[in-house]
Amino acid sequence: MAALDAQLKKGDKALIGNSAYRRYLRKAGAKGALAFEIDAGKLAEEARFDGIFVLRTNAKITPLQAVLRYRDLLKVEDLFRRTKAIMRTRPIFHSSDAAIRGHVFCSFLALAMQKHLDDLLRQAGLVPEWKDLLRDLDRLQEVSIRHRGADWLVRADAAPAVAMLFKSAHVALPPRVRPARPPPSPDRPARKRRGRPRRSATST
Repeated sequence: MAALDAQLKKGDKALIGNSAYRRYLRKAGAKGALAFEIDAGKLAEEARFDGIFVLRTNAKITPLQAVLRYRDLLKVEDLFRRTKAIMRTRPIFHSSDAAIRGHVFCSFLALAMQKHLDDLLRQAGLVPEWKDLLRDLDRLQEVSIRHRGADWLVRADAAPAVAMLFKSAHVALPPRVRPARPPPSPDRPARKRRGRPRRSATST
C-alpha cells in the first residue's frame, strides 16, 4: 500500500493498466488533481483473508498432506533452479525430438540424484553447499603412474564433505594407491592327460 500511495502521488492514470494496483483503486469522489484514490473498503475486505489461502486437489489425501505437498513446490522450484545453474543443465537448442527427450531425461536424472544425495546428507546431519561440493568432486581425480616397471593408480585426497557424501551414499572410495592391473597369476604346469592315449587317425 505504501508503494501504491507513492505511485499515486507521481500520477494515477498510469496505475489503471496495472491489475495489481487497479483492484485497490476507485474514482476520487471530490474534484482534485488525482482522478483515483485508494479504496479503503476494498483494503478492509482483503485484510480479512490475510494469511488464508485455498488449495484444491483431486488426490485422496488429508488437508495437512495437501498443504505440505504444496509447500514442497518451493523446494522443487529451488531444485530446478540449482540444477540449471549448478548442474549446468541450462536450456540447449535441439534439432530433433529424440535430443529433446534425452536432455529432459538427463536434467530430471540430475535433479533426482541431487535430491536423493541431499536427503542422505541431511540424515547424517550435514547441509551441503552444492557449488562447493561439485568443485571438490571435480578435484577428486585419479592418475596413472609407472614405478619400477609397474603401473599404479594414485587417487587425490577427498575433501571432508566429499568423503561424507560417499559414506552417506554407501559407496566406497578407491584406495589411495592401487595397482593398475591385478598381478599375473603364477604359471601352472600343464596337467598330463590321464587314461589311455588317443589313437591317431593314421595309425594302423
